[in-house]
Amino acid sequence: MRLTFKKGIHLPHNKLTRLDEIAVCDAPSIVAIPLSQHIGKPAVCTVNVGDRVKAGTRIGVADGVVSADVFSSVSGVVKSIENHKTVTGKALHVFIENDGEYEEEKLELPDKLTVDDIRDLLRRAGIVGMGGAGFPSAVKYSPKKPIDTFILNAAECEPYITCDDRLIIERTVEILRGGELLSRVLGIPQFHIGIEDNKPEAIAALERAISGEKINAVVDVLKSKYPQGAEKQLIYAVTKRKVPVGGLPSDVGVVVGNVHTAYSLYDAATSGTPLYARAMTVTGGVFAPKNLWVRNGTPFGYLAEKCGVDASVVRTVCGGPMMGFALPDLDYYTTKMMDALLFLNDDAVNTDKSSPCINCAKCARACPMNLMPMYIDAYTQIRDYATAEKYGAKNCIECGCCAYVCPAKRPIVQSVRLCKKMLRGGK
Repeated sequence: MRLTFKKGIHLPHNKLTRLDEIAVCDAPSIVAIPLSQHIGKPAVCTVNVGDRVKAGTRIGVADGVVSADVFSSVSGVVKSIENHKTVTGKALHVFIENDGEYEEEKLELPDKLTVDDIRDLLRRAGIVGMGGAGFPSAVKYSPKKPIDTFILNAAECEPYITCDDRLIIERTVEILRGGELLSRVLGIPQFHIGIEDNKPEAIAALERAISGEKINAVVDVLKSKYPQGAEKQLIYAVTKRKVPVGGLPSDVGVVVGNVHTAYSLYDAATSGTPLYARAMTVTGGVFAPKNLWVRNGTPFGYLAEKCGVDASVVRTVCGGPMMGFALPDLDYYTTKMMDALLFLNDDAVNTDKSSPCINCAKCARACPMNLMPMYIDAYTQIRDYATAEKYGAKNCIECGCCAYVCPAKRPIVQSVRLCKKMLRGGK
């Protein structure tokens, strides 16, 4: 029996790079590292133009509790510090000319890590949630409420993306040891790993390593269904607990972490390397789809050149096709939150224009949060954001199930995002 949640949808997996090992991507001649690579306040710049830095030099210090340090990903000279667009807005970027030497600056490590040391290392290494949300890990692993369950999220339920899958297969023990460290911080002796059943090699690798290394972990095999990797849906699938409306996983005694986050912590704890590179999937309409180990601040255009974009591509997406962000061009730079860059052709993109809602309720039947998306969309369109909020706009996880099943092709997710922005006081 495969564990799962209620509702949701089934999608073509399109895991084109499932069997491709993670290859190291050469660093570009110039990296541009955003000082906002996490939820919360951007880091404050700590370098000046003309400064020489190393890979691992801190170039941005966390500004407050919900923030995270940012590090240079190459050695070289700071050429400029300027505002530049990001996938979700604008942020200060530090432009560094790569000298090709790759000198490194490491974190100092104690002889033996205590629980306080591990939590401090999460902060000092600039580690954040690497499944997409980017919440600073030092805060996440300092819960104010009692926790009895820790789940490593290995679901990777979005189509196309395979970097977590490959990371599990290639660096199994490191991920599990990182999971042990996170469990220690939470005071939990055993942790769970939730993984979809379309990753048989990764499941086998985890089970072998758990047995061989005598790691106190349980592999929970999940039904392949979207959005199985969403936090609340994963918690329900594994524990049958329901996170309350407006609540957090800690309200039901659970913390969920990403496998890449666990790996990054292990790497920092054993080598002193802060988080400035990650695995990414570059796929879709490219001649050579790949899983790549990419240094932060790498231009999207550079990745496109590495993989060779087909002329038939009509849309570029940062992230997965369901929850990612469509881009107008490639003038962006990678961060520690980005797991994929997709190039989609006509066959993978629906370009039909939206039409009026026909009240079929397919969106409500698919919604994993049990909302009525058609009403959120309708009231947002007439700018009645208060009524849209009553229908649960703030509780939407923006998974895109509603838009995917809508026969009228309504832009429901965009409506939700607009509504949330206006409720926050946006213009």
